[in-house]
Amino acid sequence: MLNFFAILITLSALFGYVNYKWLKFPTSIGVMLISVVLGIALKSIDALYPNYISPLRSFLTGFDFSAFVLDFILCFLLFAGSLHVKLSQLKGARSTIFSFATIGVFISTIIIALLTKLILTWFGLNFSIYSCLLFGALISPTDPIAVISILSKYKIPPKLKTEIVGESLFNDGVGVVVFTVIYSLLIRDGGAFTFRNVFEIFSIEVFGGIGIGLLIGYFGYILMKSIDHYQTEILITLAIVTGGYSLASQIHASGPLAMVVAGILIGNKGKEDAMSRETADYVDKFWELIDEICNTILFVLMGLEIFLVPFEMKYLLIGFLLIFVALLARYISLVPAFYIFNRNEKRKNLNLAVLTWGGLRGGISIALALSLTNKIEGSSLFIVSTYCIVLFSILVQGLSIKHLLSKF
Repeated sequence: MLNFFAILITLSALFGYVNYKWLKFPTSIGVMLISVVLGIALKSIDALYPNYISPLRSFLTGFDFSAFVLDFILCFLLFAGSLHVKLSQLKGARSTIFSFATIGVFISTIIIALLTKLILTWFGLNFSIYSCLLFGALISPTDPIAVISILSKYKIPPKLKTEIVGESLFNDGVGVVVFTVIYSLLIRDGGAFTFRNVFEIFSIEVFGGIGIGLLIGYFGYILMKSIDHYQTEILITLAIVTGGYSLASQIHASGPLAMVVAGILIGNKGKEDAMSRETADYVDKFWELIDEICNTILFVLMGLEIFLVPFEMKYLLIGFLLIFVALLARYISLVPAFYIFNRNEKRKNLNLAVLTWGGLRGGISIALALSLTNKIEGSSLFIVSTYCIVLFSILVQGLSIKHLLSKF
């Protein structure tokens, strides 16, 4: 395990250096681009000289990327991202964010599932609608890790930025919950999608996650308010993240939602009432560093994992078509809430275009897709399709979003 982390951190540092020194892209884009090129190169070498690459294949095959993201690194990234969300700004856009993160995810999931089912039928693949719903659920939520790391590099109107970041933080949790509900019913109950089953799992995930986030966040706030020692207070924030996420997983509540709620509470009430100015500065710098390191590691892994993806031509063509399905579903899912809650905006079309094009998918979608390996029909196809959408999202949308933002 130590050797693995040594290699991973070395590659992350090297790729980060190359990007900063020469490529000059946002870190997430540059690091992922380099690692994707490396992953494709290794895949090509493996096709020609399999014996040379077999140790790497064995190593990556034995590494559980999905568990690493969903059970470990995600809690740090979500807490770090939500720590800098201002509650005052969030309140001003709460109706929009809530609608995007809930109704929007449901609409997008259903649209993607139906159109995916249609496209697969055209290609002679008869997968169940439940499998397509799982794919819709894992690809619908925007990834806060990708969104925050990329959009933070560009100038963007504060309200619009709050909507994009706030939505990505919450719809990530909701998306994971929707995925978990469908997966639990499909695997555990053989597709028994009754209202009672759905409501039971969804309620435990959502309300349990929010409740744990409030509980551990407030408990940490009380502890931090009683002392003034920045080293100990940073340890308390680490305990909130690791302990709260573990507690949520034990009772099958949503860990991502718990981290977002706890991060917002500590980042607002904690900084205002419980931390000295020195402590708040250290906490910010510590979590900014954690965020940067974890982001870089995640995007390196995303690129290297491409080495294991079975890129059949038929799968690639379907994945290419599903890129446009995902964008269409994203646009349609935003329209109702956008025009209801942003009717006074002067540049509606531009804002909607930024919300659609800036809705980036990332490591969470890949982790959820990889968790389906050999567990449902078409898992290999959905993994390839997810990679196609994520690569397009980060490398194409992430690099071109600045042209839309330049119009403000």
